[in-house]
Amino acid sequence: METKKNSSIARPVLSQALNNTTLWIGHFRPHAQDNLAGQTFICPSDGLVDNIQVFASAVTHPGEVSLTLHEFDTDSKTWGRAIGSSQRMVEQNDGTHWLRFELDPVSLQKDTTYGFRLQTEDGIIGIGEAASVNRHPFTFGHAWNGHSDNDKGEYFRYFSLAFKVELCA
Repeated sequence: METKKNSSIARPVLSQALNNTTLWIGHFRPHAQDNLAGQTFICPSDGLVDNIQVFASAVTHPGEVSLTLHEFDTDSKTWGRAIGSSQRMVEQNDGTHWLRFELDPVSLQKDTTYGFRLQTEDGIIGIGEAASVNRHPFTFGHAWNGHSDNDKGEYFRYFSLAFKVELCA
């Protein structure tokens, strides 16, 4: 993970680009629920977020993917209401590429915890994820996965999605 100071041009201020495993989202038949994925993160600086990027390690079945951005309560592990959202179509050839989710600018505060959630009802998409080495947890946030019938989900400090958060001052 690397952090950078923000400027007036949008650029990644929080980036975790390691990718050594995959977390799948989508609807796997014959199951009744959709698999969801997400990531929490502590914002390293004040600024406006206008996009979040995630790495698609594979696309088994194309579909529309939704990203929602939330404030996150780390004590109770609960997602606040969505403060931003974006949808984009993910195609077969998007596998092994960064997926950019454009957002209407949302103000984020330094040292506040946020999280984003990803879901698709019609696709099967592999999201790049890193498993930490030597049992060293990620300190900036937790990977999350859940199901459409259990959105409480589970949090993992030894895993992180491959993602980039871009801010501008």
